[in-house]
Amino acid sequence: MIRVLVVDDDFMVAKVHSGYVSRVEGFEVVGTAHTGADAVVAVDELRPDLVLLDIYLPDLDGLSVLRQLRGRPSADPDVIVITAARDLDTVRGAIHGGALHYLIKPFSYEALRERLESFRSVHRALADLPSDAPTAQQDVDRLFGTRTRGVTPPKGLSPETSRIVEDILRARSAGGGDVSAAECAEATELSRVSARKYLEHFVETGRAEVHLRYGGTGRPERRYHWL
Repeated sequence: MIRVLVVDDDFMVAKVHSGYVSRVEGFEVVGTAHTGADAVVAVDELRPDLVLLDIYLPDLDGLSVLRQLRGRPSADPDVIVITAARDLDTVRGAIHGGALHYLIKPFSYEALRERLESFRSVHRALADLPSDAPTAQQDVDRLFGTRTRGVTPPKGLSPETSRIVEDILRARSAGGGDVSAAECAEATELSRVSARKYLEHFVETGRAEVHLRYGGTGRPERRYHWL
């Protein structure tokens, strides 16, 4: 079983999310925490494999908790951020902190199940590899491939970077917004040209749409929205 710690300042929300987790095969909730400090202590005591981490906590913000978890040798669980925060700075902080996924509240059970099943695939694949043998390139490719969703990007586009761009686009679109290639480039530290290639790939595969925003002068700006 994959052991999960649920961190949310709202007791009822934590209960709902715990119920979602319990419905997914192979997962069990080993504890809940409602403050950042309690979350850090719970990770040390319970040693979960995965933390569902809220950003808005009463003492420490979730990104501070994420940084603390990454710096602790005693326990280093994977993290899925679950939050109402939609700003790019928070999304960028979660990505740089090593979060696997970023879910905007409110979300459906199916949305969380998809992320959990993606994590379960990686968890099982890692367990199947011998710890005392060199890892072959095909094993690495398989592991990283399980962390991506949807259609595999074409040659020249990285599956991992595709996942990061997708998470940013999803986060902005969840609140009815959109993102330009320049904004995506700033959030991901890609070049504007590279960011646009990933965004156009999502449009071509039917997962995003693009519309033009006309300003006073110059060429119209292409704005992308996740479908």
